Amino acid sequence: MARDTSSEVSLVPPRPTRIAAAEVPKAALASPIVVGAAIVAILYFGREIFIPIAIAVLLSFVLGPIVNLLRRLRLPRIVAVGIAVAATLGIVAALATLIGVQLADLAQDVPRYRTTIERKVEGLRDSPVGQATSYVANIGRAIHQAGNSNEDSAVKAPPASAAPEPKPVIVEMKDRPPGPIEMAGTVLSPVLHPLAITGIVFVVLLFILMQREDLRDRMIRLAGSSDLHRTTLAMDDAARRLSRYFLVQLALNACFGLVVGVGLYLIGVPNPVLWGIFSALMRFVPYAGAFLSAVFPLALAAAVDPGWGMVIATAILFLILEPLVGQIVEPMLYGHSTGLSPFAVLVSALFWTWLWGPIGLLLSTPLTVCLVVLGRHVDRLEFLDVLFGDQPALTPVENFYQRILADDPEEVQEHADLILQECSLSTYYDEVVMKGLELAARDAARGVLTAEQKTDIRASLAGLIEELAEHADESTPRADAEPNRLMLSRAGVDPACGREPVVPGAPSPDAVPQPWRQEGAVLCVSGRGFVDGAAAAILAQLLAKRGIGTRVVTFSELSRSRIATFDPGPALMACIVSLAVSGEPTHLRRLVHRLKRRIPRARIAVGLWRADDEIPADSAQQATMGADAHVTSLRAAVEGVLAALRDAASPTAPEASETGRGAVMAGAEGLDAAPANSLRHIDPDPAEQGVS
Repeated sequence: MARDTSSEVSLVPPRPTRIAAAEVPKAALASPIVVGAAIVAILYFGREIFIPIAIAVLLSFVLGPIVNLLRRLRLPRIVAVGIAVAATLGIVAALATLIGVQLADLAQDVPRYRTTIERKVEGLRDSPVGQATSYVANIGRAIHQAGNSNEDSAVKAPPASAAPEPKPVIVEMKDRPPGPIEMAGTVLSPVLHPLAITGIVFVVLLFILMQREDLRDRMIRLAGSSDLHRTTLAMDDAARRLSRYFLVQLALNACFGLVVGVGLYLIGVPNPVLWGIFSALMRFVPYAGAFLSAVFPLALAAAVDPGWGMVIATAILFLILEPLVGQIVEPMLYGHSTGLSPFAVLVSALFWTWLWGPIGLLLSTPLTVCLVVLGRHVDRLEFLDVLFGDQPALTPVENFYQRILADDPEEVQEHADLILQECSLSTYYDEVVMKGLELAARDAARGVLTAEQKTDIRASLAGLIEELAEHADESTPRADAEPNRLMLSRAGVDPACGREPVVPGAPSPDAVPQPWRQEGAVLCVSGRGFVDGAAAAILAQLLAKRGIGTRVVTFSELSRSRIATFDPGPALMACIVSLAVSGEPTHLRRLVHRLKRRIPRARIAVGLWRADDEIPADSAQQATMGADAHVTSLRAAVEGVLAALRDAASPTAPEASETGRGAVMAGAEGLDAAPANSLRHIDPDPAEQGVS
């Protein structure tokens, strides 16, 4: 029931009308720091409680699919949860028993290995390495003895008449034999704490599995999502992806430990079961896990075998098995990464180890994966995905603009090469470069770009266009491009973009009619913006790759004072390119009218790029512009020109001017009806994301 708060309004003190400018940044900075420090302190001092809860949460992701499978067999939830938890408890108890038995057996056999170790040490002393070490040690010993002899000569001998020291009295103390209660406490004390932790884990696990939906709803409520339906689907999808990832990782590590145990048994290393379990657990540890899992078996093999054959065989086993699983099997099962950046994996391992010790090291990667997936689906926790996720922090468009703004042409070229491995050149120009130029045009309109920055941006764009002049406008996927496709999809790029021909049935460059192949057959006219010249040059390059003669014309060449002296040459069509950012582009309307008077038989298309522009969608405003066609992408402009060329080349085509005009209109309208084939937008559907 809603509560009436009208009577409480007067109790709330009014907010001050103005806040000091110096106080806002301090408050904004202090609040997250205080909250973060409080969370870390709570996790540190409450680790005895939070460690079992964290283990239970991770186990719930593993057991979730098993419980769902049992539920599909029409078992009640409590029965399905009980079977899954009881089976897990039995497996843990069996493993703990095996580890205890193996450790006891190893402790009994340690004295037997002393003779083998002493023999190997003696053998090392007789080897050239041992002799060199003894030689260095003798030199150091001689230097030390020489120093001691000099000190002894300076010390006087004690007098002969010194009285002898009294002999010490030996006192022997005996402990009282422990009673039954003390004996039981001594035996059980080492296992009481692990048993208590295990009990808490399974009690929390039981409640999590019984109330999964209720806990999910409460998390959604805490997240404060405005779109309940979308958030619910996203959280369910994230839970499914995490369950699949953890279950596959657990199964893979168990198989790895099984293979290690069998291999060590065949080699002859004692206690292979212990080392198999240890290797499976160490694979959860990032980076150092593979090394740690091999150290103890190698040391034991060196202690058991009088020679070096067992040590070499054990080393070969780990050197072959670990790269095979890490580089081939894991990518085949659940992708090339966990969704975390390498830096995040390292930092999370250090952080959780400092916070919770060795258990934190084992849980570091799974816990960080959960936080990143949560940040990917909850708006308020998005900073977790930005900090620790492996997806680029900037979209391809923002990445491109940042690089040209920083005057870094080499990085711009590398970014283009990555996308062009899968996407066509026209797609890259349309979805990355033109949108990046829109950002530059907006910044210029706001007055935040200096004259030097504008010059640098134009120079970087000119260099990029020149570098891509030899690049074909098509996409030919390479045989080894699968990792690149994964990187592109994470960057918001559709890996299947730009593969179909621009215009089905368009003539090849060699079949273009001679009038359209002349230089200047299509005029690419730039607007008056500082990046419009680069946009016109891009359009000219795309048309030239299809065998069409082009000519780039600046806005100043068609000004009112110079239009009379302008030589259009063999122009059959004019394409105006402008990145307007505010207001009605009246200068484009005047430019169209001047072109119509100067080139009456040429078709004119206007390409106007602006995110909030309504002119391309409003037919009345399009009519006031006076152009024959309105396009909103380079692809649409190229399609219109190629369609006009194709119809003009047809022997049954009507009069050329009308055909060209209709083809341009058809090309512009056809793109709007076609499905988008481009980079994905900044905010993809959360249901499509998750751990790869």
